[in-house]
Amino acid sequence: MPTDNTDVIAILNDLIATCIDGVQGFRDAANAMTGPGIQTLFSTRARSIELAKSELQELVRRLGGEPSDSGHAAASVHRGWINLKSVLTGKDDDAIIAEAERGEETAVNHYRDALRQALPADVRSIVEDQARGAQQNLDVVRALGRSESAARRFAREEDRTEPPNPR
Repeated sequence: MPTDNTDVIAILNDLIATCIDGVQGFRDAANAMTGPGIQTLFSTRARSIELAKSELQELVRRLGGEPSDSGHAAASVHRGWINLKSVLTGKDDDAIIAEAERGEETAVNHYRDALRQALPADVRSIVEDQARGAQQNLDVVRALGRSESAARRFAREEDRTEPPNPR
């Protein structure tokens, strides 16, 4: 266990940056999606991550630190990719979902890295809860990707089959 809170604050600030990235990524993805149900799902995910960020910021303050107020530099590139991809592909939901999945994989990895570190028990408990939330987000996005992909494959196959002859 660290003798002061510097290491723990750094770990928590990395997770805050991860949350900022996730909130912005889900909001960007929601705005780029064409299906209103998916837009709502992504907006709801953004709000839940916003709550996690606030919880982490409070922990950092309680430990005597200053909470991070920006995301990771690489995530801004990721968000830009989502925006570019949505414009170039005519708001291709499958491509946007794939990018959201990639973003959530990154978030899960940040939480896993944090949990490999020495954390006070109360902090560890919160980080573990949030790690489960990040994994849940990833699972939801993956399932969404599979269902959207399956629906599109089915529609393409339906388009290729000729309707039965009415005679």
